[in-house]
Amino acid sequence: MFSKVLIANRGEIAVRIARTCRELGITTVAVYSDVDARGLHVEAADEAVHLPGVTSTDTYLNLEAVIDAAARTGAGAVHPGYGFFSERADAAEAFTDAGLTWIGPPPEASRAVGDKVRARQLAESAGVSVVPGTLRPVGGVEEVHAFGEANGYPIAIKAAGGGGGRGLRVAGSPDEVGGAFESAVREAQAYFGQGEVYLERYLVRPKHVEVQILAARAGEAMWLGARDCSLQRRHQKLVEETPPPRFTEVIPAMGEAAVAVANACGYVNAGTVEFLVDEEGRFYFLDTITEEVLGLDLVACQLRIAAVEPLGFSREDLEPRGHAIECRINAEDPARAFAPGPGAITRYLEPGGLGVRVDSGYGTGDEIPAAYDSLIAKLVTWGATREEARRRMLRALDEFVIEGVPTTIPAHKVLLENAEFRDGTYSTQTVEAGALESLATADETGDGEAAVLLVAGRPVRLWHPAMAAEASASTSAGRDAPGTLVAPMHGTVLKVLVSEGDAVERGDPVAVLEAMKMETNVVAPRAGSIEALHVKEGDIVEAGEAIAEVG
Repeated sequence: MFSKVLIANRGEIAVRIARTCRELGITTVAVYSDVDARGLHVEAADEAVHLPGVTSTDTYLNLEAVIDAAARTGAGAVHPGYGFFSERADAAEAFTDAGLTWIGPPPEASRAVGDKVRARQLAESAGVSVVPGTLRPVGGVEEVHAFGEANGYPIAIKAAGGGGGRGLRVAGSPDEVGGAFESAVREAQAYFGQGEVYLERYLVRPKHVEVQILAARAGEAMWLGARDCSLQRRHQKLVEETPPPRFTEVIPAMGEAAVAVANACGYVNAGTVEFLVDEEGRFYFLDTITEEVLGLDLVACQLRIAAVEPLGFSREDLEPRGHAIECRINAEDPARAFAPGPGAITRYLEPGGLGVRVDSGYGTGDEIPAAYDSLIAKLVTWGATREEARRRMLRALDEFVIEGVPTTIPAHKVLLENAEFRDGTYSTQTVEAGALESLATADETGDGEAAVLLVAGRPVRLWHPAMAAEASASTSAGRDAPGTLVAPMHGTVLKVLVSEGDAVERGDPVAVLEAMKMETNVVAPRAGSIEALHVKEGDIVEAGEAIAEVG
């Protein structure tokens, strides 16, 4: 086994890797940016190296700086966690060329599945069904329109070079193609360094199911289990559960399909093969990503595989036991379309008790920076039955105290009580990005703003103390300047969609902000014309800062 491992990541996954390494007697090295100097992952590691800067490009994605950190500390191996370098074949090759052991899939496998178009081709060659779509990148909006005419709408426009919901846009009609295509290309270029996109028929109310695989050697993959990841916002997961509550009869076939895809690309290490399941139970290959979230300690398995040590078990040794649910707690406001909310955590208390686990990268006094994603913690509960795990999760969510920033905890509570979750019929459409809004309505006193979350088309009132001040400020701003369009959060202006003098309708997008790896449309508060614009592309704005005046 290795004596020292550099962890090329941050947040909860870096903490988790450091803890497993410590249990195995391995010394760890953390890397950190300017804003992560007090990060929990720095405290969890034995050593730490500063990467000057704030942006991911300057720090956690600075390949030369991370390799230099490993050399300076004498680390013999590097663990990428998930995200950042984990799916980059060039990074795996660079670390290997520098004499470091790469604790992840081999570069050739990452290259095969990292390009989603190539991965679709690979799955077809392995006899696994793929969602109807293109098997090559598309060159422009004309091809998208042609695909829509031939296959119907809605259409999913997806980044060829990455996953995790980044660079994915849905066009529900020909009128939406131009904006969706432009946004998908822009985000794909920003996050994966290439703007190529491909097309898929967007399935109505599918299940998103992931199969966990583990391969000690190429051609020897085994599947460990499956989890339902359908409850999402912005095509990114909010809740996971295992085993899936529906279509259990197709899980073994899905597992074998996952093994076929993994073996076809020579995959080694831990990974996830993703599928979409339609309402008839037919499943389609989606893509393959690395992930460590459930079951046995997959980080330890990864370390053993990279060190060419035996795992010590086969799939036949693994007996499913009970039911587990995971809620991803993010610094986002569910009452305002999951708008990201970076800031300082003023109070943080984790839940505990039997069957409760928290993987977190933050604590009281820590700052959640706008430069990275919004994940605060992963809350996992286990129960002998699904209902026991559900009730335990609701109790844990009630106990989880995070103050100073908005969180998704209220949305998790609503979703776990929702009828579709109770009976397992929820899909990727249960929580829709366009179906979440804050509605100005009268409360019992006739004053204030009620936050409403639409779940499966039904309004559910949301409220918790952390929202009170924000709602009050929002209401006051609306009364004082009803035609002023303000930034809902700290962020960067990616695009200004209007010019002074343009006519707009209520709800028309005026600008696109980016914060915490999310794009957010800022929309006109009422019909009228743009009397003044206060920002331009590239500007940094604070929450509440005026963007435009609508007269």
